[in-house]
Amino acid sequence: MKGSFQEPEPLVRRQVLLLDPIPPTAAALAADRPGKSPTLMTRKLDNRPAVSSKPGLLGALGPGLITGASNDDPSSIATYSQTGAQFGYLPTWALLVSFPLMVSVQIVSARLGRATGRGIAGNLRKHYPVWLAYGCVSLLLIANTINLGADIGAMADAVRVIIGGPQLGYVLFFGCFCVIMPVYIPYRRYVNVLKTLSFAVLAYVATFFMVEVDWRALASGALLPHIALEKDYLVAIVAIFGTAISPYLFFWQSSQEVEDIRTIADRKPLVQAPEQAQNANSRITQDTLVGMGVSNIVALAIMVTAAATLHVSGVTTVQSSAQAAEALKPMAGFMAGTIFALGIVGTGLMAVPALAGSAAYAVGETLHWPTGLDRKPRQAKAFYGTIAVATAVGIVLNFSPVSPIEALYWSAVINGVAAVPILAVMMLMSSDRRVMGDAPIGPWLKLLGWISTAVMGLVASAMILAMLL
Repeated sequence: MKGSFQEPEPLVRRQVLLLDPIPPTAAALAADRPGKSPTLMTRKLDNRPAVSSKPGLLGALGPGLITGASNDDPSSIATYSQTGAQFGYLPTWALLVSFPLMVSVQIVSARLGRATGRGIAGNLRKHYPVWLAYGCVSLLLIANTINLGADIGAMADAVRVIIGGPQLGYVLFFGCFCVIMPVYIPYRRYVNVLKTLSFAVLAYVATFFMVEVDWRALASGALLPHIALEKDYLVAIVAIFGTAISPYLFFWQSSQEVEDIRTIADRKPLVQAPEQAQNANSRITQDTLVGMGVSNIVALAIMVTAAATLHVSGVTTVQSSAQAAEALKPMAGFMAGTIFALGIVGTGLMAVPALAGSAAYAVGETLHWPTGLDRKPRQAKAFYGTIAVATAVGIVLNFSPVSPIEALYWSAVINGVAAVPILAVMMLMSSDRRVMGDAPIGPWLKLLGWISTAVMGLVASAMILAMLL
């Protein structure tokens, strides 16, 4: 049990883990719960979601994997590409520093949702002044809307790079497709679609092996942090941390844990079922470690690829993630550029619904609407309407004169600044027994979480100071 990715449900533990060659009978299950009839137990067993009875690796991984892969969206790709092209291998240390911090804050956000049965905004609304909830959600909406528009534009631009055609037409197609997908695909199937799309990030690992890396310069940049008090470099570091430790990732993973409580039989909030805490916390930790590990490896691959090709060739400005793919072709080969572009489409298809969804969860929980991708559209009209409106605004941004790289880059910077107050409140809630019941976070998570908050505050303050000087 301990150390397994899968969080089994108490009623069906033996069957889920396949430790018994013969599944337990309804009568045996009923004996474990006095007062429950065999008929009721059989019905409950048969109606369990299929995902809980197939504990393969892909089935066991969930919100952490999807969140980690969503983190390498076109906005992140542009940020890492621009940083690698402009500064070479020097900023790679920021990825190593950010890894334990991003793991800790994502575990905290997931445990907050798993323990309380509410997302971050729902807990904010219940336990803190309403103005604080509105403030945090407003910051999230601003960053997410910019991110949405930039990601949709990047996907459209990537398709244009591969096959040509009208970019704005592709913008409309991807925008509509990303709204339709969560509305018309049943929740559990939608989760499996997102898990499958998470493999798109491997495109960047593939391009990494197609370029010639200066390993000595990479080791120096990664292991010997380079600090320079100049505006462009500090903005780049804030963008890296803002991409790795991004508010929408907190809201998304926390809300997905809440969704799983509603859709997986016998899974209850830990404040109601503290006996589930050990398995739940173990699963969340391992799921998040895998998801954030994948995210950081891919981020490093993108930055190193840009440093090894664009930077060494004197290309220090990247106008979009698709331009980075196009620029790779003469330096790393046509195949590398095409794989890079296909990765942009795959990660964008996963990230855009996550961005719109996290915004809808935050707004819906703050305003006390019915929320959840497991609900039918007619049961949560305002929730799905928020997804549609946020995506529509993102589409409209692509028809504005705003430079794509400015939108992508500054959305990461906004995320870095917005993360500070949201992290502080999240850490306070996750440490409070009035919120978490008997499942508050432990000392190690508390320490790493507050270090993450302090680091984000320090980096954001340094950037603002550099911009004012």
